[in-house]
Amino acid sequence: MDHPITNRWLLPDGVDELLPDAAWRVERYRRAFMDCCKAWGYELVDPPLIEYLDSLLTGSGEMMDLQTFKLVDQHNGRAMGVRADMTPQVARIDAHSLQRDVPNRFFYTGSVLRARTDGFGGSRSPRQFGAELFGHAGPESDIEIIRLMLAALEQTPGDTPELLLDLGHVGVYSGIVAALGLDASQEAQLFAAVQRGSIPDIKQLLSQMTLANMSNEQALKMLSGFMRLQGDETILIEAKALLKDAHSAATDALENLRRIIDAINTSHPQVVINIDLADLRGYRYHTGVLFAAYTPDGVELARGGRYDAIGAAFGHARPATGFSGDLKRVIDVVSGRSDVAAGGVFVPSAIHDEALDKVQSLRSAGERVVVELPGSGSTAQSSNCDRQLQKQESDWVLAPV
Repeated sequence: MDHPITNRWLLPDGVDELLPDAAWRVERYRRAFMDCCKAWGYELVDPPLIEYLDSLLTGSGEMMDLQTFKLVDQHNGRAMGVRADMTPQVARIDAHSLQRDVPNRFFYTGSVLRARTDGFGGSRSPRQFGAELFGHAGPESDIEIIRLMLAALEQTPGDTPELLLDLGHVGVYSGIVAALGLDASQEAQLFAAVQRGSIPDIKQLLSQMTLANMSNEQALKMLSGFMRLQGDETILIEAKALLKDAHSAATDALENLRRIIDAINTSHPQVVINIDLADLRGYRYHTGVLFAAYTPDGVELARGGRYDAIGAAFGHARPATGFSGDLKRVIDVVSGRSDVAAGGVFVPSAIHDEALDKVQSLRSAGERVVVELPGSGSTAQSSNCDRQLQKQESDWVLAPV
């Protein structure tokens, strides 16, 4: 049975549309983002909207399985998916399509579709933007990609938001786990308890384990302290003392963070940095630093991190670091209206034919020109024009309205 005509305008939950002003603001920022990435030496790539599932959900893409809309290719019956994240696609381009042995710098923008919201703005149809750097394993590439993210967010139209940078590193927790000598099952149980932030659950689990290099009491003290390692950069001093008995991976991670923080403080002294070493977001996916940019009121604008060996599933393992965000989400929190579609020249229909050459000249010069359609009742004001074409004697002039 057909739905009542009054409901046909409804969109699916989490799917939205952009009206003219918002659409122009998003487009203006997309262009500014692209120009920014180009200036940094990044190359534009444009992955396909749909791919076969065995490619789309390979490697890091496995985490997006539940987020991926699936369909069947009518040509051959193979399962396909609509991309829910462009990062794995860009990794495929690096590993398979180009196969360079030097660092690759890529950026991209495009629509993605998700089966459910993930809390990042609540949208199931983000306009994703992002950049990835493949082929370099040092902190210098992490520093570059974080600086690019901050520079890109400074390109927003209207008032540039104050930015807060949240930093973490999965190597800290990896170093703790490595020192405990757990098997895979024990590690999974402990990870779940740490993510829940449950000290009683952690204590109970440790009491059932025989640890390799420390007592259960030492391990509990380290883990409970680890979950409180959040604050400004002075937290690194506390972390170093707490993790003295952990695997060297933990202290290496702290040193890596120290270098990144010093570099960002030098290039972006106005950005407030917060350290959250207990942030295990993407622990099974990321291999190093984690970072995210927020507004002062806690709205996340972009996120990223290091994810080495992402291309292994495509036959070319490469270190990688990158970030991504939602163009629409960024524009939602930036104040100011677009000036792209504001202003222009209104041409009354009565003079259009006579003024055809002048209209073409104005458009060639970059002016926005709106020609009245006969009988439409449109005006300069309703057409968002601030000037009107008029003829004075033998000359065409632009008169303010």
